[in-house]
Amino acid sequence: MKHIITLIFITTFLVCCNKDDNPIPTNPVDQLPPATQTGANTFGCLLDGQVFKPGLTNNSLDCVYQFIDNEYYFSLQGNKRDTNNNIILVGLSTKAKQIEQNNTYQLLENIIGNAYGTYAYATIFTYTNQINSGELKITKLDFTNNIVSGTFWYDIKDSQNVVHQVRDGRFDMQFTQ
Repeated sequence: MKHIITLIFITTFLVCCNKDDNPIPTNPVDQLPPATQTGANTFGCLLDGQVFKPGLTNNSLDCVYQFIDNEYYFSLQGNKRDTNNNIILVGLSTKAKQIEQNNTYQLLENIIGNAYGTYAYATIFTYTNQINSGELKITKLDFTNNIVSGTFWYDIKDSQNVVHQVRDGRFDMQFTQ
């Protein structure tokens, strides 16, 4: 009887043990950085259903919000290298357009007065437009601590006429002026 109880105890113990206390989530959205508003310098999205987080390149993450010639310009970009060592860039910008907290901006063409999304593969850049567009929502804009946070999504056609889906984007950045 002692052996049966010992065997049950050992079996229960082994079944309950987890070799990995911090498993990688299987849902891609759960692998993105949290949607914070503290200036954590995080950026991530799903690019065609796959997790996109910047890294492994020089200047893999950059954010600026500048007042130039009486106009505001916002630019945020994240980039990483693919398996062929080409740089993939996902970005958001405004051209002569001020952003405000709790506002949502339609991502359209890269022209004065617009907000727009950017996608680049290697050195070829493409931008959102009237047909392939999306949205940028600014959830925090703090000029005292230079923090901008928000969410985004968009569709964008690359130079090979492939439409890429950028979804569940979020960022929490300290910006330079």
